[in-house]
Amino acid sequence: MYSLNRIFTIFAKNIQLKVITALQMQLNSELFGALQIISEDEGLMKQAVKTLKRMATKKRAQDETEYLMSSPAMAEVIRQGQEDIKNGKGRIVKLEDL
Repeated sequence: MYSLNRIFTIFAKNIQLKVITALQMQLNSELFGALQIISEDEGLMKQAVKTLKRMATKKRAQDETEYLMSSPAMAEVIRQGQEDIKNGKGRIVKLEDL
């Protein structure tokens, strides 16, 4: 049987998910409304597409970085590197050489 605290936590998570979904729906509506307004101007549409592509590329790179950094293998590499530096096994590398 669930404790009262566990039930409250589940309930709170469900409410939060619904609020996020409603916010996403509102933002989607605003985005498409703005695109509808500028859709007749080819220059503005090109600028909007260029900006959205740049934002999507940044987001994709951020997601990939977060995924890699959260993997157990990467955590081990970082831990081993920190241990090597602590034990004096590190070496200085010029920024230009990277």
